[in-house]
Amino acid sequence: MNNEDNKTIVSDTNHVNSESTSKKTLLKHGTSLSFLTFISRILGLLREMTKSAFMGTSAIADAFAIAFLIPNLLRRLFAENSITVAFIPTFKKYLDESKNRKDNDTKKELKEFLSSIFTLLTFLTTTVVLIGIIITPIILKLAFPHLGETFSLTVLLTRIMFPYLICISIAAFFQGILNGVKIFSPSGITPILFNIIVIGCTYILTDYFNNASIAMAIGVALGGIVQALFQLPFVLTKFRFSIINLKKVVTNEGTKKVVALFIPTFFGMAAYQLNDLICSSLAKYAGTGVLSSLQYSMRLQEVLLGVFAVSVGTVILPDLSSYASKKDWQQFQNILETAIKTIALITIPATFFSLFTGEHIITLIYKTRNFTNESVHLTLSAFTFHIAVLFFIALNRILAPAFYAQGNSKYPALAGIVSVFVNTATAIILVNTMSGPAGLALSLAISSIANTVLLFVFLNKNQVLHISTIIKKTVFAILKMSVFSIIACIPLFLCSTALYQFFEGHNRIISEGIPLFIQFIIFSTIGIALLIITKDTLIRSILKKVKR
Repeated sequence: MNNEDNKTIVSDTNHVNSESTSKKTLLKHGTSLSFLTFISRILGLLREMTKSAFMGTSAIADAFAIAFLIPNLLRRLFAENSITVAFIPTFKKYLDESKNRKDNDTKKELKEFLSSIFTLLTFLTTTVVLIGIIITPIILKLAFPHLGETFSLTVLLTRIMFPYLICISIAAFFQGILNGVKIFSPSGITPILFNIIVIGCTYILTDYFNNASIAMAIGVALGGIVQALFQLPFVLTKFRFSIINLKKVVTNEGTKKVVALFIPTFFGMAAYQLNDLICSSLAKYAGTGVLSSLQYSMRLQEVLLGVFAVSVGTVILPDLSSYASKKDWQQFQNILETAIKTIALITIPATFFSLFTGEHIITLIYKTRNFTNESVHLTLSAFTFHIAVLFFIALNRILAPAFYAQGNSKYPALAGIVSVFVNTATAIILVNTMSGPAGLALSLAISSIANTVLLFVFLNKNQVLHISTIIKKTVFAILKMSVFSIIACIPLFLCSTALYQFFEGHNRIISEGIPLFIQFIIFSTIGIALLIITKDTLIRSILKKVKR
């Protein structure tokens, strides 16, 4: 055996070992975070069930949806994306430098950096909130000129929930710090607390205000405060920071890097949020209840996205950032491939199962009090298109961190802007050609696919990654899981009618819940069996983790 053969064997062994390490790392942190996120999303569903029970798809429900839309859009702009895109990669560089040098200067630099970001975030969000509260009527008249009799209520609800932006932005900053040092549990618990508070306030305060939307809005504001306060003790055990002079903020080198990374994404996300407002405005023209039915559908989609896609994306970003800074592109690619395969393993079967049982899922979760058969059909028409592209939306949550980890926010922003134009153009056309929320849901589906394709195109510009290998493995994973899912759906098709007829005539927990659960068990058992028979490496790793 010559030296070249030896080198090849060593290289292959290192590749296998590094791939195994990537899977273990992803499973270790991803499993615990996914569990917490699963609980959070279930409570999120309960929150939406509470909303559907108290408000249904009425004009009040639409008013609440619009009021929450504005601070929620700003949250995505200031909190989630600024932390994900700009803060964590820069923070990881400071941490790595601190570990390598281990002197007082690096600790001081890190503290100044954290203080600077904390001050900047607090100052910006407070300013936006104060201005927003003052000009709320103007914003609503411009964005939603057709509100009519619900205008005054929408103004009140918006003003109540605007301060949520400050609290959730600070909470996102704390989450970024903890995730940077691979502490994920506190930020996984905070959404659980948020949902409990919103649900509790709705039940406790509705009779007092004689309006469920006001009670729920107060719950949102209180929930944001708790999300920030809960994480603070965990952060303070690791790092110290404070409010500092704005002059120091402007001159801090780390802050300059964060702002430089964030600016391209700011414009991309601003376009995306504008598009969201346009779609919401169009939804109101499509009829009463269309906007709220879109949100009910999106909540179901976000259960799966939040549990798996967001959890995996959150876990891999710190590691991707470290490998990118070290130029360890083999490990970088291993983590990316494992993340994509994990997403395919979950979302594609979930898509097939949800498409097959969508009406029963919506009926089980939402149909009560003010949520009528018409509400079920409205939500189902949106849900069909929302769930059909679940894998592509989840894939976007995985591919974007691959750019952010390299300090590249330009390409995801560009892909986002292009998909916005696609979404806006198709939404304007389809809202008039398809009834209810279906056209708007389809336009979002088309734009999500466009965004995914563009991210792959831009990722191909990175010469150090083997994009053709990633694409081949992605396509293979899609085809494999699609075939397995179709096979698993066959028994459901054969026994569905008889199964629901057997349990009909009871309350919806029995008539809808038990047949759904039986179908889920059959579907999952067949799917897992097929993965084990074909010796899928990822499912074997998961089963070993569960066994331990």
